Amino acid sequence: MENRTPPTIEDFPFRATEKLRFGDMDRQGHVNNVAYMSFFETGRVELLYDVKAPIIPSHMAFVVAKIAIEFHAEMLWPGEILVGTRIGRIGRSSAGIEQAIFQNGRCCAIADSVVVLTDTKTRRSTPLPEETIAAFQAGLAPSAGQDA
Repeated sequence: MENRTPPTIEDFPFRATEKLRFGDMDRQGHVNNVAYMSFFETGRVELLYDVKAPIIPSHMAFVVAKIAIEFHAEMLWPGEILVGTRIGRIGRSSAGIEQAIFQNGRCCAIADSVVVLTDTKTRRSTPLPEETIAAFQAGLAPSAGQDA
């Protein structure tokens, strides 16, 4: 996500709820930056590995190739947060995922990541199946596209 107006939860078709834990806090009394990574993972996993509606064959798995996080506001315990997730780009064997974390309606952080589909037997990247592309297209960001 480039510099622009902070997103709202309505910008994300996929959403996950997380409960903040006391152990997520740091010395300053706000949620530690490391916990943000875990919350973003929850959003990605719920999108990529829906057990009720799998989008990839069982012998394939996504791996994170890149992640960048921008922190916008502190999060405080106790409470719950929402993690919004959407597909920003579809490549041949990868996808760009855009995410944001919200507490009490305020955007606290955004993340951009790239996940690559791999064959778990060969441990190498593999092209996205048509079913995966179709599932991703359903959750594209408004300005997103598909790479050649």
